[in-house]
Amino acid sequence: MNTASNAAVLVLEDGRVFHGTSYGAEGETFGEMVFNTGMTGYQETLTDPSYHRQIVAMTAPHIGNTGVNDEDPESKRVWVAGYVVREPSRVVSNWRANRSLDDYLKEQGVVGIAIPGTRALTRHLRERGAMRAGIFSAPEAPVEELVERVRRSPLMEGADLAREVATGEAYVVPAIGAKRFTVAAVDLGIKGMTPHRMAERGCEVHVLPADATYEQIMAVEPDGVFFSNGPGDPATADVSALRRVLEARVPFFGICFGNQLFGRALGLSTYKLRYGHRGVNQPVQDVRTGKVEISAHNHGFAVEAPLDGPFETPYGPAEVSHVNLNDRCVEGLRLLDGRAFSVQYHPEAAAGPHDAAYLFDEFCEVMTRAKA
Repeated sequence: MNTASNAAVLVLEDGRVFHGTSYGAEGETFGEMVFNTGMTGYQETLTDPSYHRQIVAMTAPHIGNTGVNDEDPESKRVWVAGYVVREPSRVVSNWRANRSLDDYLKEQGVVGIAIPGTRALTRHLRERGAMRAGIFSAPEAPVEELVERVRRSPLMEGADLAREVATGEAYVVPAIGAKRFTVAAVDLGIKGMTPHRMAERGCEVHVLPADATYEQIMAVEPDGVFFSNGPGDPATADVSALRRVLEARVPFFGICFGNQLFGRALGLSTYKLRYGHRGVNQPVQDVRTGKVEISAHNHGFAVEAPLDGPFETPYGPAEVSHVNLNDRCVEGLRLLDGRAFSVQYHPEAAAGPHDAAYLFDEFCEVMTRAKA
């Protein structure tokens, strides 16, 4: 039973209320209510900038078993607006852990709640779609007032968030071993493992702010340009620099938000998914080979593109390269001349399966051909 001191409520904008116990920091928070289906990798999820301004519910029943360490964060802070779990682990059981998840959330000021109904919450979001929500620790106001406060919080549609999470100053991730390529990586919410994966392949990665101009991108004399994952509505982003990169025929690779911006640069539109893809178990098919990969996802928007063959763009013919086998949404795009491609998921596999790691090798192959 909850006591008055640790009781908390999760309030959805459609009036649905879930009662539970305060977890992590106490207070109140607002954001878009989404769910993550991963059974592992909660520390990478919490520190993924793509979750900025979202309250994340974990569908796995026990969270916090392995505690928190200092090696696995994908950025310097926790980005989720709030955290919802079913049953927090009472004991931390991992030799790498140096504190509990509960303590970590308190340190980071992340308001959370433990509720017995995470399955009911997930079913509700699948049926009704992602929506705004609020978590309130020991609320004194009536539920009706809390619902109205949630409804006054910002929508995710039209939200320009990439610049809020991106680096303010450029920095360099050096190549591991012999340098083979120079990559200009535009940070739209980049995860730490992404430039590391490229560095492992001999790339010196120059990470640039989200609003980097074409001139700033080309100033590093890149062999290739990379656009990262990130939060917010892709329709709000400026793609003029990317269009000039494509016009200059510089090799390009984009993931997640970068895939959506690549689609917009090609003249395609984007739309909001009903409840999005968030987890490490999404089946994606490479339409060129028929191969199916299990992949890591975190996105609430997708690209609208024809699935029945090539289509024309200002940069030559392109095609959908990957599709999601659950809902047939676009999971990848490529120009047919092979110099530019993107995927909607996370090949850096932090956390997640390693099926898509070959995409970094493919990017290196594109840069090799361009240099030749």
